[in-house]
Amino acid sequence: MSHSCRLLCGFLMSCIGWTGIIIATSTNDWVVTCKYGMHTCRKMDELETKGLWTECVISTALYHCISLNQILDIPAYIQTSRALMVSASLLGLPALALVLLAMPCVKLSQESEDTKHRRAVLGGLLILFISLCGMVSTVWFPIGVLHEDGLMSFGFSLYAGWVGSALCFFGSSLMICCSRGDGPSQNLENHYYYSKHSGVTNSGPPINSHAKSAHV
Repeated sequence: MSHSCRLLCGFLMSCIGWTGIIIATSTNDWVVTCKYGMHTCRKMDELETKGLWTECVISTALYHCISLNQILDIPAYIQTSRALMVSASLLGLPALALVLLAMPCVKLSQESEDTKHRRAVLGGLLILFISLCGMVSTVWFPIGVLHEDGLMSFGFSLYAGWVGSALCFFGSSLMICCSRGDGPSQNLENHYYYSKHSGVTNSGPPINSHAKSAHV
């Protein structure tokens, strides 16, 4: 029962974390940039938000976005973060499907517990890779913006990526470390049976004994 609870908790944490990574990938409120102070930027309408796909200018009367579609002009940290986040979003579905098929309540034809254990570990490793992709992207992106522009604050998308990566990391660790059942292994050679004629007997191979009879 505890094995099922651990696997289910890891699956739910990974599922929520993967959703956070998808939200971070598809939205553009990663960082808020400004070359001056926050008060000066708001007064001059030069407050900007930057994400993986667009740059937007925020003001009281204008919200204008420019798509970052010039591949050769995009900095390396944006291209790398894009590739990692898209890979994490795409790998989430097969990884969660493997973990779902490893649940004790899911029974496939003639399947052993070792097969379920290997499937759970493989799904956990994929989710661990997803969390590492999210962590690298959400850490490298603001550092790159800080060196390129004036970084003021973090946006909602970056927080979603951090939370999603952390949940995927803890969920995958739980599935990899605790995916095997905790029931005691049974060894058939050590079973003992009781016979009313000869008492307690061992079910292992009998010991050959030769008795000689004497005739008078």
